[in-house]
Order: sequence, then C-alpha cells, then structure tokens
Amino acid sequence: MSVLELFCAVDDFCQTFEPTWHQQCIASGSKHRNRARQLTTSEIMTILILFHQSHYRTFKAFYTEHVCVELRADFPGLVSYTRFVEFFPSVIIPLCAYLQSCFGGCNGISFVDSTPLAVCHNRRIRQHRVFRGLAARGKNSVGWFYGFKLHLLFNDCGELLNFTLTPGNVDDRKPVPQLVQRLFGKLFGDKGYLSQALFRQLLHNLGVQLITPRRSNMKPELLTWDDKLRLRKSAIVETIIDQLKNISQIEHTRHRSPLNFFVNVLCGLIAYCHQPKKPSLQLDAELRALVA
Repeated sequence: MSVLELFCAVDDFCQTFEPTWHQQCIASGSKHRNRARQLTTSEIMTILILFHQSHYRTFKAFYTEHVCVELRADFPGLVSYTRFVEFFPSVIIPLCAYLQSCFGGCNGISFVDSTPLAVCHNRRIRQHRVFRGLAARGKNSVGWFYGFKLHLLFNDCGELLNFTLTPGNVDDRKPVPQLVQRLFGKLFGDKGYLSQALFRQLLHNLGVQLITPRRSNMKPELLTWDDKLRLRKSAIVETIIDQLKNISQIEHTRHRSPLNFFVNVLCGLIAYCHQPKKPSLQLDAELRALVA
C-alpha cells in the first residue's frame, strides 16, 4: 500500500471517528485538550504504520533518514523526532479503533495461537524497570522469556479476527472464551489448547467447536477428512507470526514506555492487515483434489 493510499484510508476513518470520540469525552466529563498540532492524528498514525511496512529496524532511523528527507513534501508539518515521540500516547485509542475496522470476517473456520513478546534479554530481567508489574516470566517451546503473550485469532484466508495481550505467565487457554465471542463454526489450535473443560465451555456457551491434536495416550477423535486437513494446516499460523515479527516488527527489546510498546504492537498488526497478499490455506482447492 502506497503512502497516499494508506493516508486516505486512515484519514477517512479519523474524519468519522474523531468527532464521535471527542463528543463522548465531553459527555463523560473527562478533560480533553484540543491544542492544535502541526501534525494531525491521521498523519501521525500514517507515519507510525508506514514504519512497520518499511525495511528500517529502528523508528528513529526511519523518521530522521526517510520521513524527514523523502516524505517532507507529503507531511509539511513535520516536527523533531523527540517531539514526534511525545505524540505516541495520544493516538492509542484511534489506533485501537482503526485496527478493529481492519479485522476480517469469520467464515466458520478460525485458527488460534499465541506468541511471546519479550521485552528484555533474560540476563537483564532483574535490572529491568520499564515493564515491572506488567510483564512476567513465561515459557514456550523455545525456552524462557520475560514479557507478554500475544494471542491471535485468524481465519483461513490469513485475516486477523481478534487479538489480546496478557503477561507471559498466563495460560494460552485462559483468554480464548473472550477472544471468540463473535465467532461461529470451528476453531483450530495446537496442543496448548487441549482441554475438555474449554471444549465444553465454547460449545455450550458460544456454539464454537474447538479442534486440537490429541496426545498419544488419549483416545483418537473421530474427525472428517476436511477437519483433519485443516488441523494439519493450522501451522500456517506460525508463518503469519513470523511475518508479524520479522516484517511488521511487533517485537523488540528497546522500549522505554509501556504505552510506546502497545503502539508498536498495534501499528504492526495494522501493517499486517494492509498486506495485499497474506498467508492463506487455500483449502477449497485441496479439498476438491481429495474428493476427486
């Protein structure tokens, strides 16, 4: 997506969202400053999302070497890097709302998985202060980490359906009932989501069927051929997570503020949602081949 296309999409959203947002702030009685800035909310959001679509590894280098040099004509009201960083907290709510507008639609086939987001190296856990009281030690198949877990929900076309953040020591199964509130059909996950209690809760309360691999000492579950194929292909979520971390850059250990960390995750997810080509299972073609 080009700079112009991204800005138009963000600006159209902000023109609808901001008046309603400011009206709710007034109605609730909360104080909300509306000082005029050199950059509008849509311009700030566009620059933040553009960073996650670029090849730069640090936002400072992206802003000073690319935005201030090559995009000055597109953003005539550019401010210094230090001043721009101060704008981050002011766009958290618009970013959350815009991300929700980028979610895909449920088609009856969904996949759930989680990934760790480390906020510091394990050797520096005792000295770490930025996320004290928020992050926690957790463990996955790779090893121990200190940070958060990002729980993701996708459909078979690779579109993001929902997400949530939890401390690193939270069980993968705990946020699932809240994540799948608007889903229907079948939900596929790995062995980390294997639970009879969770299966019954989702089926009885929401009508969602949870399908996971079985352990070797458990009785095999009777599944249709298409469900077996979908379960085998659920590893596509790992490809999506790899793109989120290595292309959209949702994980790094240089954060100096929890709010900036959250902005980084939101913009990385939005950048992924705007990818023209996402990892897709293309299950229809494979199912037709099996039937033939």
